[in-house]
Amino acid sequence: MLMPHLDEAKKRTKNKVLVRKFEIDDKFKKIGVGKTYYVKTYGCQMNVHDTENIKAILEEMGFKENDDMEKSDLILLNTCAIRENAHNKVFGMIGRLKHLKEDRPGIITGVCGCMAQEEVVVDEILNKFKFLDFVFGTHNIDELPAILYEAISKNKTFIDVKSIEGDIVEDMPVKRDSKYKAFVNIMYGCDKFCTYCIVPYTRGKQRSRRIEDIIKEVESLKKDGYKEVTLLGQNVNAYGKDLNLDYDMSDLLELVAKTGIERVRFVTSHPWDFTDKMIDVIGKYPNIMPYIHLPLQSGSDRILKLMGRRYTKESYLELFDKIKKAVPNASITTDIIVGFPGENDDDFLETLDVVNKCKYDSAFTFIFSPREGTPAAKMKDDTPLSVKEERLHRLNEVVNKYALEANQKYLDKEVPVLLENVSEKDDSMLAGYTDTMKLVNVKASKEYLGKIVNVKITDVKTWSMDGEIA
Repeated sequence: MLMPHLDEAKKRTKNKVLVRKFEIDDKFKKIGVGKTYYVKTYGCQMNVHDTENIKAILEEMGFKENDDMEKSDLILLNTCAIRENAHNKVFGMIGRLKHLKEDRPGIITGVCGCMAQEEVVVDEILNKFKFLDFVFGTHNIDELPAILYEAISKNKTFIDVKSIEGDIVEDMPVKRDSKYKAFVNIMYGCDKFCTYCIVPYTRGKQRSRRIEDIIKEVESLKKDGYKEVTLLGQNVNAYGKDLNLDYDMSDLLELVAKTGIERVRFVTSHPWDFTDKMIDVIGKYPNIMPYIHLPLQSGSDRILKLMGRRYTKESYLELFDKIKKAVPNASITTDIIVGFPGENDDDFLETLDVVNKCKYDSAFTFIFSPREGTPAAKMKDDTPLSVKEERLHRLNEVVNKYALEANQKYLDKEVPVLLENVSEKDDSMLAGYTDTMKLVNVKASKEYLGKIVNVKITDVKTWSMDGEIA
């Protein structure tokens, strides 16, 4: 049994990152024959892509996917640790698994992902949810066959969570959710240690994939007919810094664009590492989409310093203006936390000021959620929840106003849309995204699925638009 340790997880050394290739032992390849699996995913795009790897590994073991959790032989929760709300959802689902296990004792149940990397979570599992068969973290997804083999062989919860800086595993199998767009990891982990964030502890140190491996994957996706790739990392702008070579994120972006794949995106960016050279490359290549997610978190210099963000309100706005100047049609979105420990009314008004200046296309807004083990969780926080909720409401009113204004600029215009699937609002329509990441529901037949088409926008709402083939 290998338990998580937060103190070990925050260590950073100059040890060389091990790059290894995925392989599965023949003795594990028939474990799932005749059985089905169900994976529930919480959290960010990185978790979604991890699940794509997990599904492919399970299928190499003989399992087949089942959309009905209650009738599956193996149920796995791939978890997120970023906020308390995500924690509560996962523990609520674990409670459901307990009842399923009572009705069907033979099912296999497990938890993985970022929550599994937290000491408090694993302790709670061992104390309250001993019926779970296995727990593993973010660093050993490639070892799932061996972990599952051990879990099935034992009559108690098998824990295998490594609190390490982390390696890189190439040639991981992947079962992609889409036939038209794909996630491509370019780096793992984070060394920023923002005071509120648990990710550097759950995902390990910053480690970049070799540029040739990334380009090879993108070229393969293009050959297979994919239209769009999203380059993934906890902080993509820092790509290459750990390799001590003469290339960085701007060089990688340019090489990916030169593959000729039709659409290139990247998330998530930290303002600290967003260079002028990167902005120039984005403006230079039409297949790099004019959409940038640029987390603000707070508009107050005092709060930014407490957060450990290492930029100021002024430098953030300067970067925002540079991007807009180089890519005038860029859609820029953001993340904002309200109610950070010590935030007062003046600090909050500074945040509103930035929102009013930037007029974001949209924003993910949250009330501060303390993560055990992070410095911010120990900070004095005497602001009543009612005040935080009122600030969030005020912020959302402003964000929603500008989101609608941004969409209204598209009315009666023609825009390129990658049609990805049948619309959730109307099964006679297709849904997809513009180059600026606007959701559009389109009157179109299924023959257009997987194609980038010009769409005339006929109606706009705050978070989506309607259109028809131009």
